[in-house]
Amino acid sequence: MMTPAGALMIEHRLIERMVALIGEQLARVRSRHDCDPVFIRAAVDFIRSYADRCHHGKEEDILFRDLSERPLDEPLQVILRELIDEHARSRQATGRLADANERYRQGDGEALAEIAERLEELVTLYPRHIAKEDKRFFVPAQKCFSQPELAAMLDQFWEFDRQLFHERYREVVGQWEGAEHPQ
Repeated sequence: MMTPAGALMIEHRLIERMVALIGEQLARVRSRHDCDPVFIRAAVDFIRSYADRCHHGKEEDILFRDLSERPLDEPLQVILRELIDEHARSRQATGRLADANERYRQGDGEALAEIAERLEELVTLYPRHIAKEDKRFFVPAQKCFSQPELAAMLDQFWEFDRQLFHERYREVVGQWEGAEHPQ
């Protein structure tokens, strides 16, 4: 039977694949002293849309929310606070990466150093974060819930994903509706 932890761990595998690609881009920056701004933009979109909005969204808006209503032992509380902090650090690093990439695209060669720093931050942060969740957090966290509660949580995950898809494309259409269109 699929569990909320299982669903989140499956998402981790895709995030790990993107983090590996980000690591390859970091190696390119270090060896060739340039980067692929199109890839950086795609990586930023992936982190913002999939890793943060979709994956972290389910964690924060459902799992963490429900855990906040439970008595947690101190070690689990500490890990939960660390995970929330790491999500915030990922958002900050991703925002700074997006800004640096835009400056680089506009010809600011100095932005490459910032790109390298943010790529390094992400390839360091995510593997540790994922390992912490997979090995030290998800299983103890699930023990705080009954089987029917876990099944209901998993249903909430699926509904979250369904709504996210619609939200994303309402946003896309809204952006285009507000854009100036050449005649």
